[in-house]
Amino acid sequence: MQLGPHHFSDPPVFLAPMAGVSDRPFRLLARRLGASAAVSEMVTSQQQLWDSAKSRHRLDHAAEPSPRIVQLLGNEPAAVADAARENVARGADIIDLNLGCPAKKVCSRAAGSALMGDTGLVRELLQALTENAGVPVTLKMRLGLDAERMNAETIAGIAAEAGIAMLTVHGRTRAAGYRGAADYDAIARVVAATALPVLANGDIRDVEDARRALARTGATGVMIGRGAQGRPWLPGRIRAALAGEPLPAEPGPAEIAALMREHVAALHRQYGPHQGVRIARKHLGWYLEQLGRGEAATRALRAELFALEDAGEQLRRLEAIIPSGDSPADDSGRAA
Repeated sequence: MQLGPHHFSDPPVFLAPMAGVSDRPFRLLARRLGASAAVSEMVTSQQQLWDSAKSRHRLDHAAEPSPRIVQLLGNEPAAVADAARENVARGADIIDLNLGCPAKKVCSRAAGSALMGDTGLVRELLQALTENAGVPVTLKMRLGLDAERMNAETIAGIAAEAGIAMLTVHGRTRAAGYRGAADYDAIARVVAATALPVLANGDIRDVEDARRALARTGATGVMIGRGAQGRPWLPGRIRAALAGEPLPAEPGPAEIAALMREHVAALHRQYGPHQGVRIARKHLGWYLEQLGRGEAATRALRAELFALEDAGEQLRRLEAIIPSGDSPADDSGRAA
């Protein structure tokens, strides 16, 4: 797949933009472990809000490998175009527009998946982006507002006319949120309706899920979202399997524990020791589910780790759970 000057070996496997999850530390880890690309958390197009700590971190692409993909959220064509230009000036190689987020606080502002109900505005937004960004523009969307208003094929046509380079389709409507199963047949209809490359998104939690999604939809590749929480190696493992490369082994407890510590150390550096400890907790909860320690032991370890307030103590406790003889990651975020 080619997006402007950026080539992705087929079939590409992207890490999805997930608010509060796919920040720079997580993106860097997923890329190192083999993901084709990793899309940033959504960034508001309202630049007057960029002075907040949350936006400053979301705008941080330092040391990320190219292509750096930044997802924008907004519903004003001029503001979205300006935000795209500014992000490109800060290092973005590809701009993605969010038509997929179903969160109430986003949709109540007529942004995210709420935009699926206004095809005229979608056309204006996409034209503003392709005419001003100066880099490839992609689009992530849902199937429609609800089961009675599924219009992803129409949006795909508008996107193609506007010069969009790629589509990602989440196989649910806005109303469905994350309930029920992803509708791969509906994604297949979008694939059939456009010549654009399409990534299938939704319910992909292992290699067989990815193969099934590609077979059912005919998509160019896949995007992995919630399945990668606590498993940053999953996109890379799926990419290798789909490409016919030797399949990396599933990491064992020692490797997972080392990755936990590496990830947490990176979060401390990104957000500072106080906020980093708190942000790390949700990731630790997801990682702990992969360790295979049994429900009671996992619950006890989660309670212990979540009670810690000191960054150094959090790292020391994580190092202590790495089985003897295995090398933990050092504080630079690299495997020791």
